[in-house]
Formats: sequence, structure tokens, C-alpha cells
Amino acid sequence: MIRDTSNQDAVITPPKGHGNRRRLLIAAGAVALVAIGWSLVHTWRGSDHSVNASRLRIAEVGRGTLVRDAAVNGRVVAAVSPTLYAPSLATVTLKVHAGDTVKKGDVLAVLESPDLTDALKREQAAYAQIEADVARQRILARKQQLLAQRDADTAEIDQVSAQRTLERYDAVANEGAVAKIEYQRAKDAVNSAVIRAKHAKEASALENDNVALELESKIKQLDQQRSTLSNAQRRVDELTVRAPVDGFIGTLSVADRSVVPANTPLMTLVDLSRLEVELEVPETYVSDIGLGMNAEVNYGTGTTTAKLSALSPEVVKNQVLARVRFNGEQPAGLRQNQRVTARLLIDEKPNTLMVQRGPFVESEGGRYAYVVRDGIAIRTPVKLGATSVSAVEILGGLKQGDKIVVAGTETFENAERVSINQ
Repeated sequence: MIRDTSNQDAVITPPKGHGNRRRLLIAAGAVALVAIGWSLVHTWRGSDHSVNASRLRIAEVGRGTLVRDAAVNGRVVAAVSPTLYAPSLATVTLKVHAGDTVKKGDVLAVLESPDLTDALKREQAAYAQIEADVARQRILARKQQLLAQRDADTAEIDQVSAQRTLERYDAVANEGAVAKIEYQRAKDAVNSAVIRAKHAKEASALENDNVALELESKIKQLDQQRSTLSNAQRRVDELTVRAPVDGFIGTLSVADRSVVPANTPLMTLVDLSRLEVELEVPETYVSDIGLGMNAEVNYGTGTTTAKLSALSPEVVKNQVLARVRFNGEQPAGLRQNQRVTARLLIDEKPNTLMVQRGPFVESEGGRYAYVVRDGIAIRTPVKLGATSVSAVEILGGLKQGDKIVVAGTETFENAERVSINQ
């Protein structure tokens, strides 16, 4: 039989005053518990709800520089991406495939158009005919000028001959060797020769002007036909489609050896040496943005700066397309249609009363905020101003140093006072 330890136990007498101290400690603990309970009861009675602080995000109102910006999405596009078209009805023979890299001037496709080829031959024949007419007119002009000059020279010779005859008659007229009537005839012959010479010279000048005008008319016809021939030649040359820039073939819109009408898209050429970013800007920001505005583009592996270079005049699905151009050299490694994000830097407001942005901006139209004082979130009317991606301007209702609930107020149910539990 195993004995117990009762024989080993001994009663220890407590020291004097130990019981009093114990009673005092118990009384003090009870008072503290009552005070804490009263405080909790008082807090709960002064609030409509109770929310754990871990479910909230609280920020302090302060001053600083508010950068108004807009966060938008976009994609990398080629600044130069021409689409090549068929100039006329033709049969297409493709010389490249989609994705091929080409240089400026390379032949991309050859079009066959019998109509344009025949038109070129007709214009070439017409040009040759007019060119022959011009040469013929030059010969005719020289011939007519010679005939007119001959008539003028003959008239001048007749005038000289008549003048000499009159001089001989003058020498013997006083001696009575020549009848008076013969003398008068000689004088009339001189006058007639003078008139004929004068008219022949004027006729020669007019004839020269006439043949020069006719020759000039023929030359103008030749120039006009040369222009028509050049246009026909250009249209035939356009049947050989060449690359306007260095790049690669993006898409082929037609099949090889197909017959296409005029102005049919043939292919798209993409120049990757010059890239831009096409942004999808919500229409609410359109009134605040303008050409030349700075932007920050995040392309995944880094961030670079750019400027707004183009803005679409139309709204599509509540968005406006904008183009930004990189400052300096474009980042390496960008790809066509690569998705990126960007910040449009709209404005900067220094020394602004502001707070961290959160869902409270959208709740109730941004007219109320919950200010935290002594563990109680109090619903307070506020007036908000400009907003950015990370901050919002405070125009009224709050002061510097106030702490407000910026996220998690959806559980408050618009209560006037909400207790925050730690």
C-alpha cells in the first residue's frame, strides 16, 4: 500500500499584513476593470457602428505639391505605317510576304494593267507626231522667212534702180534731151519703188511674226503632250509598287495574281525605326489636356518621358485617342502593339492642402469624409478640388494634421459616428 504525502505537509503561517495587501490589489483591479468597461460602454453608446482598424486605411491631411495627372493605357504603334493602294484596275503579282524586311525602293508588287499600257503607247505616238510637226513648222518658218526677205530685197533693188534712172534724167533734163513726160514717169517709178520696198519690208516683218507664232503654238502643243505623256508614264511606273520607307511588311490585303479594282489596299508597311504611343484617354480629361503636354510612359522594363503630339477630334466609346512622341531617342526593345501605361501630367499646384487618394473620393460624390478623433470616425462634410492618381486637393472641411479614413468606409453605411477597434 502506497502512503500519501500528508505526513510531509506543513502549514505555513502568512506574515502580518499580507491579507490586507491582497485585498487592496483585488479592489484596485476591480476598479480598473470597471473604468475600462465604463469607457467602452461610453464609446459604444456614442457611435453607431464598430469596425476593426485592420479593415481601414487612414491617411493624414498635409501640404505639398499636387501634380494633376491622368493614368491611361495605351499601345506602341509605328509613327510611319503607310498603306499601299492599287492605282488602277490591275492584276497583282506579289514580290514579298507578310513579315519580310524591306528597304526603301524595294519592289513589293507588280501590277499588270493593259489599259494603262495602251494609253501610254498612244501618248507616246501622239508626242512623236507633234514633235515631227514642230520640226516641220521650223522648216516652214525658215522657208517663209526667206521668201519674205527675198521680196523685200527685190523691192529694195527696184527702188535703187528707179532712183538711178531718175538721176540720169535729172542730168540731161535741162538740156532738153529727155521729154518732160519721160522725166515724170521716172519720178513716179521712184515713188512706186519706195512704196513697194516699204511694204515688202513690213510684210517680211509680219511674216516673221506669223511663222514665229505658229511655231510657238506647235511648241506649246508639244509641251502639253509631253506633260500628258509624263502623267501616263507615271501611272505606268506606279504599277511597280515600291517601299516608301525602310521597315517590314505588316499585313497583305490581297492574294497573289488576284485582280483588284482601283484604290484597293494592297499591304501595310511598318517602320519600326520611329515608334509612338497611342493612348486611350477618358473623355472626362479631354478638356484639360492639350498638345505639347508632358507624359511619362511605363513600358514594363523602364519609364521614359514623352510629349503629346496628336489628339483625335472624335470620342469613341467614351474615349479619345491621343498620340505621344518620345523625347529624344526611343527606348530599345519596344514592339509593335506592345501594351503600356502612361501618366499625362496635366498641372502642378504647389503648397496645396491634400490627402492620399482613396475610395472615399468616389463615395457620396466626395462630399463627406470620416475624420478620426479619439478612436471615433466622425462623418464630416468636405469640399474636394483637383485630383491626381495618388492625391486629392482639400478645399474645405479639413485642416492640416487631420486624419481621415480613405478606404474601407463602405461598411460604415453612412453612419454619423463609427467606433474603430484596434
